[in-house]
Parts: sequence; structure tokens; C-alpha cells
Amino acid sequence: MTAPVLLTERLLLRPLGPEDAEAWYAFHVDPVTMRHLGGVQSRSVAWRGLCAMAGAWSIRGFSMFAVTLRDTGEWIGRVGPWQPEDWPGTEIGWGLASQFAGRGFALEAATAAIDYAVDVLGWTDIIHTIAPDNAESIALAQRLGSTNRGRTTLPPPLESLPVDDWGQSAADWRARRAGRG
Repeated sequence: MTAPVLLTERLLLRPLGPEDAEAWYAFHVDPVTMRHLGGVQSRSVAWRGLCAMAGAWSIRGFSMFAVTLRDTGEWIGRVGPWQPEDWPGTEIGWGLASQFAGRGFALEAATAAIDYAVDVLGWTDIIHTIAPDNAESIALAQRLGSTNRGRTTLPPPLESLPVDDWGQSAADWRARRAGRG
């Protein structure tokens, strides 16, 4: 399978690779960025996470994308499909480096990722697992058309983290997209 590359107006989304390691590590040591993503991580823990996401392309055939700015190539975060073993559903997740928050990049990338999940992967349902106090991600989920379906549980070792299942069906996503023109 050829790894996909998605282009939006301002972004390029591609599978994570070794060229992303240093930006990935910087992302994972930033307390603002990691506030709702499990907390700051050591380089070795972040490395294992990078390998898990990059390896999921081989194991699952999909994973989160590295998100880069089209005009500069700068790595700004990771967004996309995610479903590790025992995950509560087919998730489109996001995380942008804190200095890129508030500019609409997450919405742009998540929209492209949901289109990919629905149109290419054939997903019939999309979730976003979001901490109840993560106002920024809740606002993004709502902008994407998702609703809060209630508390869900992540698999170990994350089972104690309080997260809600925000989501929508692929049919609802398509209908909303058609209505947007």
C-alpha cells in the first residue's frame, strides 16, 4: 500500500517518519502542548510513541499523520486516524505544538483526516476521546459536528484518565460536508 499524502490549503499531511523525531521530541516536552495529551514525556517515552504511530501504518494500514506547513515544511503536530488495540472506537485525534494553536490548523487537518477515514478507510463512525476540561478540543469537536456521547474508557495504562467520547456517524459527516458546499 502506498502511504497517502493529504494536501489542504495550508498543510501537508503525511505518515510520520524519522525526519520528524526532533520536532516530535520537542512537542512531547512542552507542558502546554501535553497538558491534555498525557503530560510531558521523556525522550525515550516519546520515541516509543513515535515508533508506535509510525509502525501503525504497517500494522493497521493507517495512523496519525505528521502535519507540516506547505509553505515552509515546518512540522506543527500530528492529526489523524488512530485505533490501537482495545481503543473505544475509530478515532480522529489531534495535537498541535502550542505555538500553532488558535490558527485553524487543527480544524483544517482534522477535516482532511476525517474525509480520508470516511472516504478511503471506509469508517462508518468517528470518535474523538477528549478530557472533559479540554475546552479547546471540545470546541474543535463541535466545529467538526461531533457531539458528546458520554464517558468512555481507554485501555490500560490509560484507563484512569477521564475522557468523553465525542463523535458522529460517517453519514452525518457526509451530510454536513455536502451542506457546506
